[in-house]
Amino acid sequence: MADSRTALTAYQLIDDLGDYVTASPSSYHAADAAARRLVTAGFTQLGEHQDWPSAPGRYVVVRDGAVLAWIIPESATATTPLRILGAHTDSPGFKLKPKPTVLSHGWVQAGTEVYGGPLLNSWLDRELRLAGRLVTRDGATHLAATGAVARIPQLAIHLDRQVNDGLTVGKQAHTAPVLGLAGTAEQAAQADVLAVVARAAGLEAGEVDGYDVVVADAQPPARFGADQEFFASGRLDNLSSVHAGITALEQIADTADAGAVIPVLAAFDHEELGSASRSGAAGPFLEEVLGRIYEGLGATVAQRARAFGESWHLSCDAGHAVHPNYPERHDPANRPLLNRGPLLKINANQRYTTDAPGAAMWAQVCRAAGVPSQEFVSRNDIPCGSTIGPITATRLGIRTVDVGIPLLSMHSAREMCGVEDVASLRDAVVGFFTTELTV
Repeated sequence: MADSRTALTAYQLIDDLGDYVTASPSSYHAADAAARRLVTAGFTQLGEHQDWPSAPGRYVVVRDGAVLAWIIPESATATTPLRILGAHTDSPGFKLKPKPTVLSHGWVQAGTEVYGGPLLNSWLDRELRLAGRLVTRDGATHLAATGAVARIPQLAIHLDRQVNDGLTVGKQAHTAPVLGLAGTAEQAAQADVLAVVARAAGLEAGEVDGYDVVVADAQPPARFGADQEFFASGRLDNLSSVHAGITALEQIADTADAGAVIPVLAAFDHEELGSASRSGAAGPFLEEVLGRIYEGLGATVAQRARAFGESWHLSCDAGHAVHPNYPERHDPANRPLLNRGPLLKINANQRYTTDAPGAAMWAQVCRAAGVPSQEFVSRNDIPCGSTIGPITATRLGIRTVDVGIPLLSMHSAREMCGVEDVASLRDAVVGFFTTELTV
């Protein structure tokens, strides 16, 4: 665990990111792990059902798979501006359906629904975990995560001689993971996918009244490359950004108490689905928390508007590095590489929110932090995705800019980034929280 007064080196930080990803196979685990880390760093965890203290301090609150954390400095007033690092905790993949136990030709399989937009072929032939939250009949919520219990086996080439001419993965027919055998009547009678997850939480399946369980890669994250300069892991989109926010808050916790802004980490769920949920960026969570913060500071509506007018939101989500095997899929003039710094993400159609003042703000932050930065823009004939940036800017009116580390294999079960980019992003987020801006 990082000491709040010490900046981790690049290799310490990448190992720490690997530990965080491993501890966070679902969005619910990611939010819980973030809160527990910050409590260790001196933050007080609050409940939404409680009255919140108005005193300066460090606070964190969890709603489902989302987590918000902030530091109110001693000098805070009703017009103190915000510096918000926005990210998301979910990743594309698969989620257990109702009646998740499927018996097929002597096999026990899990019935799953595609979540978001994963690269389906990347989930084949790898060991998988099941993880998420279980709600028992007494109303209690339990986090559960298995070890490697499942696999989506690919059809052998001997049974599909044309597979290398074009692999087609049917979302319904070809993505059910295998968990065991049901070749005998006794095995079939005992087959229960939910029981496998429940056991991981020390529960019986019959105690579970509701569940949100996803599939996650079981392979540990790893450094690789000729000089160990690369990092492979599941869920880098977007736990790399959540982790940057956590480690930045840990690093500045002792100095931000006397700062001139309110630093905030806002890690939302359901970004891969469009963010329209109570714990997503399009929902009310951030606005409600900010309302309670400024109410505690005694702000009027006008004073809160003044604070928002001086605030910044850094929408931090992973972007694309130029792919050496598919260079034609990238803009010819803007070709980001791994380990050359985080991306400033730009789109004329406001899929990303970056504008001229936002670019200038990011340039100031990167100069102050001593980190490089690269620009990303899509080809005109290949539309880019979007982020929480436009959603939060629309909801709150706070100036927003889109950034993130470059990846290869985005939306794969196992993505790839540069070791130095993780450290550069952390340093840039620290700079964003602490630099006196002129924009």
